[in-house]
Amino acid sequence: MTYRLATKGLLAAGLSVAITLAGCAVNMPQTADEFRQAVPGSFSGKVETFETQRSVKDIARTFRKKAPECLQVAIETTSQTSGSYQHYITTYKPTVVVSSGKVELHVQRHMDNVVNISPEPAGGYFLLVADAYPVAKKTTRVDLYRPAMGFDILTKAIKGWATGESLGCPDLTKI
Repeated sequence: MTYRLATKGLLAAGLSVAITLAGCAVNMPQTADEFRQAVPGSFSGKVETFETQRSVKDIARTFRKKAPECLQVAIETTSQTSGSYQHYITTYKPTVVVSSGKVELHVQRHMDNVVNISPEPAGGYFLLVADAYPVAKKTTRVDLYRPAMGFDILTKAIKGWATGESLGCPDLTKI
């Protein structure tokens, strides 16, 4: 699915990924594990943990359904001011990994026509990783590794999917 977004005077969204994980040094995380390790030590990353009264199996089913439906999108943005013109396409890539002990949701973001300050992993820079672990039969702990600011729409959607309280899709054109 592709969305088009035209703005006037929009600050380059390409900087947001670099700013989000600037505390991770110049070498951006290349895997979900590296992202998990980098976020707690970054000045703009955040680890959020909560429990929900849903089984890991239910959360896996929801992530498998909602992630491709809502997050596998491309957003075309055009920004024009009196002194500049920018055009780029932001592609989001969700990945759900289910194993016997946990469920993972990785969200990556790639931006065309943006200069990268470090090598970009296949699929784009990691934006968010959610891990769900069973605590009891119907209780699950969720750890969200995410930016501290600027991506509340995405975070709220994934928390809603995990808790089952909201199954809507985030409007990624608002990021």
